[in-house]
Amino acid sequence: YSFPALSCEFASVDVSDVLGTNRLNITKTVRKFSIDRNLVPTGSEFHPGPIPIVNKHGDDVEEDHVDDSVPLSSRNFDSYSHQYPVLVVNFYAPWCYWSNRLKPSWEKTAKIIRERYDPEMDGRILLGNVDCTKEADLCRRHHIQGYPSIRVFRKGSDINSIEKPPNLSLHRDNQGHHDHESYYGERDTESLVAAMETYVANIPKEAHVLALEDKSNKTVDPAKRPAPMTGGCRIEGFVRVKRVPGSVVISARSGSHSFDPSQINVSHYVTQFSFGKRLSPRMFSEFVRLTPYLRGYHDRLAGQSYIVKHGEVNANVTIEHYLQVVKTELVTLRSSKELKVLEEYEYTAHSSLVHSFYVPVVKFHFEPSPMQVLVTEVPRSFSHFITNVCAIIGGVFTVAGILDSIFHNTLRMVKKVELGKNI
Repeated sequence: YSFPALSCEFASVDVSDVLGTNRLNITKTVRKFSIDRNLVPTGSEFHPGPIPIVNKHGDDVEEDHVDDSVPLSSRNFDSYSHQYPVLVVNFYAPWCYWSNRLKPSWEKTAKIIRERYDPEMDGRILLGNVDCTKEADLCRRHHIQGYPSIRVFRKGSDINSIEKPPNLSLHRDNQGHHDHESYYGERDTESLVAAMETYVANIPKEAHVLALEDKSNKTVDPAKRPAPMTGGCRIEGFVRVKRVPGSVVISARSGSHSFDPSQINVSHYVTQFSFGKRLSPRMFSEFVRLTPYLRGYHDRLAGQSYIVKHGEVNANVTIEHYLQVVKTELVTLRSSKELKVLEEYEYTAHSSLVHSFYVPVVKFHFEPSPMQVLVTEVPRSFSHFITNVCAIIGGVFTVAGILDSIFHNTLRMVKKVELGKNI
C-alpha cells in the first residue's frame, strides 16, 4: 500500500481476529519506505526495527519552571538552524497530554544546557520549541504527525564527507546544510541532559563560526532514528492470519505520542492485496492460463485508489474494506494422474468511508467463506477429438446438402414461372 499523507514514523500494521488475537505494530514481516507525493521512494528502508518504548515521560516531581527553551516560528527557524551546530526542537501541542508531561523536564533541560553552553559565548547547542497549533505550516514542513516530536538538527558541511554512525541514515535538506533525526529516548531531565551532552561532545567551541564536521556518536543509539524525509509511506510485506473472521488495520500508533485526528489522512493506493502464498513462476503461468475459467476475483483491490482530499469537511475519515474470502483450488489431470496446480484465495470487496472522532485508520475486514470452489481441468482423449471432427464434417455436409436442395428447388420454381408467362 502507498500512503501519500501518512508518515512512516508512526505507521503501524495491526492484526486481530474473533479468537482474541491482537498483534500490534508488526515489523518482522513488514517493511516501510518513505515516499513523496508522487509515490516515489525517497530513500532506503525506514525504521527497520520498532520504536523504543518510552518509560519516563517526564520528571516524577513537577516543579515550577520558566520557559528557557527558545520559541521558534516560521520566521526565525531557519536562522537559528543555520546559526547553531546542534538545534534540538520540541514540536508540541498544548492540548497533548504527553507534551504537558514533557514540558517541565524540557524547560529544565534547556536551562541546564544554557548554563553549561551559553548560546552567545559557546554557541554549540540550543534547545527550542514549536507550538504546532500556531505554526501548522512549519510542523507540516517537518512532517510532524505525533506530539511531542523531538528533532535534532545538525549543522553539517556542504561537502558529502560528513561522518555518520554506521547503519544510521540521516536526512539532508535541499541546501545540503543540515542533517536531522528523531529522538525517542527517555524524557526525564537526567536522560535529556545526557543526550544533549552526547550531541556536543566532540564539537569544538568555535563550531558556531566554522562549518565543521560532526564526529560525535560513533555508535548507533536506539533512542535516535532518522527523521521522516517525506510525509508519505509505502508499506509492503505480509502478515499471518488465522482462517477466522478478523481484520488488518493500518494506522498511526504510538504509546508516547498524541495525534490530532483532523491532521491524519489515510488516503492510499493498493498495489497488491491477496491471501495465500506467493505464487512461483510456474504456478503463476498456470494461473494466467486458467484465469479465463475463474471468476476474476483474485487480487480485486490491486490498482485501486482511495483518496480523501484533506479539509474540514473530509477530516477524521476512516476507510474500511470488507472482504469475503473464498478458497479456490485448481486441479488438472495429466497422464491420468490428478495434480493440484494451485490453491488460491479469491475475494469480493466492498469499501466505504466512515467519519468518526477518533484517529482515522484503514481497516481490511476479512471473513473466510465456509464454501470452497473447485476448478478441475480434464484433458479430452484422442478418440473424443476424432468424434468431434467427424461430427463437424458431417454437419458441414448436411448443411451444404440442405442449402443445395433449397437453391435447386428455387431455380426450378423460377423456371416454371417463366415458362408459364411465355405460353
